[in-house]
Amino acid sequence: MTNWHELERRYFMQTIKRLPLTIVRGQGARVWDDNDREYLDFVGGWAVNSLGHCHPVLVQALTEQARTLIQSSNQFYTVPQIRLAELLVQNSCFDKVFFCNSGAEANEGAVKLARRFGKLHLDGAYEVITTLNSFHGRTLAMVAATGQKKFQEPYTPLPGGFVNVAYDRIEAIQEATTSQTCAVMLEPIQAEGGVNIPSDDYLREVRDWCDQKGILLILDEIQTGMGRIGTLFSYQQWGVEPDIATLAKGLASGVPIGVVMAKSKADVFQVGEHGSTFGGNPLACAAACATLKFIIDNDIPGSVDRVGRYLSARLEALRSRFDFVVDVRGRGLLKALEFDRDIADSVLMACLDRGLLVNKVKPNTLRFIPPLIIGEKEVDQAMGILEEVLAEVG
Repeated sequence: MTNWHELERRYFMQTIKRLPLTIVRGQGARVWDDNDREYLDFVGGWAVNSLGHCHPVLVQALTEQARTLIQSSNQFYTVPQIRLAELLVQNSCFDKVFFCNSGAEANEGAVKLARRFGKLHLDGAYEVITTLNSFHGRTLAMVAATGQKKFQEPYTPLPGGFVNVAYDRIEAIQEATTSQTCAVMLEPIQAEGGVNIPSDDYLREVRDWCDQKGILLILDEIQTGMGRIGTLFSYQQWGVEPDIATLAKGLASGVPIGVVMAKSKADVFQVGEHGSTFGGNPLACAAACATLKFIIDNDIPGSVDRVGRYLSARLEALRSRFDFVVDVRGRGLLKALEFDRDIADSVLMACLDRGLLVNKVKPNTLRFIPPLIIGEKEVDQAMGILEEVLAEVG
């Protein structure tokens, strides 16, 4: 039998701690390993597989597009790219889009757009205020934007122009704003930071402050967008419209793509000022079109809201039973379970042994980010496994 673990260690840079599992195929909310053992997937490619694994709509779109046109330079028009742009604009508050390949790249583009706005309209202002415990990507600039020392310290000195302040405190943003500030960039929910949800008024207060100061509001919707928390975009739940937003992860249900979306006010790029060789390639855009259209036509956000409430109830029941479970939080199908001790690794491994895949975001916190197409039956199965594990660990 092939030793995939040994081959990975031989050939890969060791940048991630992998679990002892080699996934070889997937269908819906389930995957199988190289021994043909089945697992219920509540990780979903890190909130990427929005329609689950190998959804027929996505497979058909990829197959047809692969037979037609896979890549073309952006000096030419392509049909899937234009159709995706139209779908995004028609179903959001934004007027223009720019396509790239990942969340980090989308956030880089959003910051470049904000700096361009600052140069044109704010006397050269270039600083972007972000928050502590955030996560915006792995590029050097996005590591500087990400307010977590563990990601920043290995790469100092970091690019300038970012100010990290406390999350969910409008006073922190107000105190950090200067004549050099061009934008505030936030995750509506801090997903990688532990599924941290702001107070009800926070995003409205930030929006009002940005309007008062004439600076831009950027929302990083990379994990919260595309129906993940029960609305197509998370900004809709707070009744706040950003000037710029970024998407990636679940937009194409497993095919790499990123998007910068902007209102006309912030649409300040000129020809030649930004670009991407693979950004908006026909294959990725066809996948995203199929995914987004399915999400909209089948009211997947509504299903996410309903199933997400059911998942919350099941998690709350576990908190009532086990005194070391101290918090349940999240919206839709972005949930976290927090313990009063650092047992997340042990719980994760015990779940894996029983056929359930979950994600650890902190030593004492698990995150649940399953495909958006799951139902209550899958929730019951997952929570049954988790309950057994917690009884054993506790």
